[in-house]
Amino acid sequence: MAATPDGPEAAEPPRTDSLGSVPAGIPLADGGSRSWLRRWRRVTQPTPPDLNPGAGGPDERKTNLLERNPLQIGFLLAIGALAANGVVLALSSLRSILILMVLSMALALGLNPAVAWLHDRGLRRGVAVVLVALGVIIIVGLAAWALVPVVIEQVTLLMTQAPSYLENLRQNPQIAAFDAQFGVISKAVQFLTSGELIASLFGGLVGAGQAVANSVFSVVVTTVLTLYFLIALPSIKEVIYQLAPASRRPRVKYLANEMFKRVGGYVSGLAMVAMLWMTVTFIFLNIVGIGQFALALAVVVGLLALIPLIGTTFSTVIVSIVAFAFGPTTGLITLIFFLIYQQVDAYVIGPRIFARSVQIPAVLVMIAAISGGLLLGILGAILAIPITAALLLLYREVLIPTLDRQ
Repeated sequence: MAATPDGPEAAEPPRTDSLGSVPAGIPLADGGSRSWLRRWRRVTQPTPPDLNPGAGGPDERKTNLLERNPLQIGFLLAIGALAANGVVLALSSLRSILILMVLSMALALGLNPAVAWLHDRGLRRGVAVVLVALGVIIIVGLAAWALVPVVIEQVTLLMTQAPSYLENLRQNPQIAAFDAQFGVISKAVQFLTSGELIASLFGGLVGAGQAVANSVFSVVVTTVLTLYFLIALPSIKEVIYQLAPASRRPRVKYLANEMFKRVGGYVSGLAMVAMLWMTVTFIFLNIVGIGQFALALAVVVGLLALIPLIGTTFSTVIVSIVAFAFGPTTGLITLIFFLIYQQVDAYVIGPRIFARSVQIPAVLVMIAAISGGLLLGILGAILAIPITAALLLLYREVLIPTLDRQ
């Protein structure tokens, strides 16, 4: 006789297989049977008392840092400190190469508008890069061929006659009284005539050779990296764009292009400012009667104009000292002219050139130039301003809108 549903056989649990986990006769392909199987395992296999029923298992249990062995904590901290110190030492050892890479990238961004202009006219990018590079090399080569011999001659003549020029300064009563009290001119004449100048600049003959070798190496590496960055600039930009999520990629592309544009605009604008300083200095010195040193001093002024803030001040002092050696009137006229042109450059020429490319307040220019100069020297002072402009762009376009939405 068959057992009723509420009889003893109805309470008998289903039979299990040899492993004791899967009930016999339950087809695994049946979705409902699988649901019953999960309920059966929860009932027949209770959670151990020492584990949280909501946890995934003993492997997912989180261990507090304070529960670890003190020796283990100290060992992990020591490993982290050694790894961080190794990274810092590696970056410090590669500091010169990293600076050259940043400088090369900045130069590539400065030359990229010319390459893009040729590329938009139908030329391949490689051909456009070659043409721009050849144009720069030809201009620099012709300038060096024309200027270097004259500059060397004028610098040698200036260094030879500098002691007599300094002695002529004593004809001024005020300068003579100041020199009698502090002996500045006597010390300067002794410094120029004793050969200590070269030794202090380069550390002797060996130091001069090392300086020349380092300069040649830096020029070669910078040139090669600049050409590579010019050729691969679109690919480099695409790699940077792909680091952003696809939903935010158009916004990242816009910000990156703006940053690149500002860095390149600053580099090209700085070269234009230096050329203006050289041209104005050369014309003025020929007018006031210092034409024999006009070219050499113009080159010095142009190089110093590349240094933000302090470069034009140094050039004003150097040119004024040479002019005062030719006479008090010449020196006074030169000093007044350079002070006036320095203000014109700072408040008229510079802002007009950098208005669209940099867009950075004057106080941030000063802070960035001083900070970059203290960290990385002259190159740091030059590169700090476009980097600050890029960070300011991120502040205006990313941080401020994010804070406004909160």
